Parts: sequence; C-alpha cells; structure tokens
Amino acid sequence: MSELWNHIYVFLLSMVPVLELRFAIPVGFGLGLPIYTNYLVSVLGNFLPVPFILLFIRRILEWMKTTRRFSKIALWLEEKAEKHSDKVTRYATFGLFLFVAIPLPGTGAWTGALVAALLRMRMKYALPSILLGVMTAGLIMVLATYSVVGIFNFFFP
Repeated sequence: MSELWNHIYVFLLSMVPVLELRFAIPVGFGLGLPIYTNYLVSVLGNFLPVPFILLFIRRILEWMKTTRRFSKIALWLEEKAEKHSDKVTRYATFGLFLFVAIPLPGTGAWTGALVAALLRMRMKYALPSILLGVMTAGLIMVLATYSVVGIFNFFFP
C-alpha cells in the first residue's frame, strides 16, 4: 500500500465509532506512518463526524425509535449517553473534555458528542471541548504507542 493510502486508511479507521483514534494510531504506527502525520490524520478523522452528530443525532434517534428495526438501538444509545451524562453535567464543558480525553473503552468523540447532543449542550461549548479531548486522547495514544515500542526496542534490539 502506498503512503497516501496508509494515511487514508488511518483517517477512515479513526472515524469508526468505538475504534476511533485509540485504534487508528497504533495501526498507523504499524503501517510506518511518521508520528506527526499519524497524530494529525487520526485527530482529524476522529473529529470530523462530531459536528454532524451534534447537529443531527437527536432527530435520527427520534426517527429510529419509530421503526421496529432500529428502536432497540436508539434506546440503547440513549441509555449509554444517559449513563455517562452525570460525568459530563457535573463539570460541564470541562467534564465533556475529560470524558473524551481519557482513552478508555466507552469514551471518545462519538459518545461525547452523543452525550452533549442529548444534554442539549450548545455547539459553541461542545465542539471545543470535544476537539481538545480528541487532541489530548491522540497525544496520550501517540505517547503510549511510540514510547512502549521504543522501550521494547531498547531492551530487545
């Protein structure tokens, strides 16, 4: 695969819910992407869906609840967002930032945007919080991925 396709692959992987940049950055490392482009491509890909989620997810969930096929998924998504909402509402925009920034399963840009939309946070507060959270999570993942491999290579050349 050419280097351009590797970047596109990492970009698309970072857009996938659940995987996000927590998965894309280690994959980019495995593909030999330089640290700075791996970070940039992963952060941009992870953040790209956020404004669309904030704008449209409530209407999409309402529509999904009217169908037999998607109603259970919509209810599950709302329950998931509700479960995390106390973490976000307690600290408002800083809570949203922390929720997105900590690279653990169940956290990230997609869930953060879902929680923000269902809590009806204003876009001007939610977007910067989520962007800074994605950038921080990306930094944590880059440091973890590249330093763990560097330490391993130091001891086992």
